[in-house]
Amino acid sequence: MELKTKLALLADAAKYDASCASSGGRARDSVDGTGLGSNDGTGICHSFTPDGRCVSLLKVLLTNYCQFDCLYCVNRASSNVQRARFTVDEVVHLTLDFYRRNCIEGLFLSSGIIRSPDYTMEQVVEVARRLREEHDFRGYIHLKTIPEAAPELLARAGLYADRLSINIELPTVSSLQSLAPEKDAAAIKRSMARLRVHIDDARQARQDHEARPITVFRGARPKRAEAPNFAAAGQSTQMIVGADATDDATILATSAQLYAAYDLKRVYYSAFSPIPHAASALPLKAPPLVREHRLYQADWLMRHYGFEAREIAPPGGMLSLEADPKLAWAHANPQSFPVDLNRAPRELLLRVPGLGVKAVDRLIAARRIRRLRADDLKRLHVPTHKVLPFVELADHKPRGSLPTVHEPLREQGVLF
Repeated sequence: MELKTKLALLADAAKYDASCASSGGRARDSVDGTGLGSNDGTGICHSFTPDGRCVSLLKVLLTNYCQFDCLYCVNRASSNVQRARFTVDEVVHLTLDFYRRNCIEGLFLSSGIIRSPDYTMEQVVEVARRLREEHDFRGYIHLKTIPEAAPELLARAGLYADRLSINIELPTVSSLQSLAPEKDAAAIKRSMARLRVHIDDARQARQDHEARPITVFRGARPKRAEAPNFAAAGQSTQMIVGADATDDATILATSAQLYAAYDLKRVYYSAFSPIPHAASALPLKAPPLVREHRLYQADWLMRHYGFEAREIAPPGGMLSLEADPKLAWAHANPQSFPVDLNRAPRELLLRVPGLGVKAVDRLIAARRIRRLRADDLKRLHVPTHKVLPFVELADHKPRGSLPTVHEPLREQGVLF
C-alpha cells in the first residue's frame, strides 16, 4: 500500500481522539543551530480537517488493526474497515517531513493492539525514541499509551513524550465490561497511578535540581545541567459520551475522581459517533454535540472555578442543554445572589455568570483603588448584560427575578 493511502486511512482513524493540547510541555528550541523544531510549552497552532475537527498535530494511528473487539470502536477486530499499518520509519519520516513543511507542531501517536500490548507499545515508543535521539526532534510528542503494556515500557515512553494519555474509555466499570469486555478498568487505573508516580518524582527532582547552585566553569557562562524530565505536560484521558446510558452527574463524578487520584491535566469528552454494522447494544443516534460542550464547560468549572461535581449536576441528573452550567447553577441557587462586587471574596465572584478568572482578578485589583460602579465593568471588559442581573455595585442593584435560562442557544455566549 502506498504511503499516501496509509496516511489517509490512519489519519482518518485517529480523528476520534480529542486530545491535542500541548500546554505545560517543557520549552525547547533549535536556535542553537542543532536539532529540529521547537516547543514553547504554552500551546501549539491549530488547523482544521475537512470534517471540521480542530487539530494541532500529525494525528495518526500506527495501525488500525486491533485484537480487541470494543463494540463502540470502528477499528474493532470484527469491523470490516480497510486496514493499514505504518512502519516505525514511515511515521518518523512523515513527522519530520510535515514539520519541515510547517504543517504541524508535533506528533500525536496512537495504535490498535497488534500481536500483544507489549509489542505495540514497543513500536510506539520506538517512534518517539528515534525522533528524539536520532533526529534531535524538539517538537511536541503526545503518545497514547496502552495500559496492559509492561510498566517498563510506560516508563520509557515518558522519557521521550511531552504528554502521555491512557483512555478511561467509558465513565463506569459496568459500561466498560459491557461494551469493551477485553479491557480491564483496574489495569487502566494502575497504569495511570504508575504514570503519576513517575511524573511526581520527575517534578520533585527538577525542583531539587533547580535549588542547587549553578556550576561556573572558567571562561564560560554559568550553566546548570539539564534537569530530569518525564512527560512534563502530564497525563490526560478521554471518555466516550453517549455510548451508554450514563448520566452527566456520573460522568462528572468520575472525572473529579480521576483529577484527584491521578493529577490529570485534562479529561477529554468525545461524543459517541455511530459506526457501520454497530452492535444492538449501541444507540442508533449520536448524542447532541452541545452535550459534549456542556460537559467541557462543567469540567472547566471544577478545575478553575471551585465547583464540585455534585453542585453542577444533581445525582442522576443531566446538564441543561439550553443554559451553560454556571448559569443553571445560579438559577438553582438564587439565595447566593446578588453578589456585592465590592466586598465578596474571590471564590464567590467566580460563581457569578459572565465572570471569568481574568475578569475576577481585574475586578479585585480595581476595587482596591475605589468602589466599583456599573461603568467600571465596561472599562474592565466585563459583559454587563450577563453580569448585572446577578451583582450589586455602588450605583446598581438588580430588579426583579433572575433572567431566564431558556434563551436560544445561538444567543448564549461561551461561559468563559
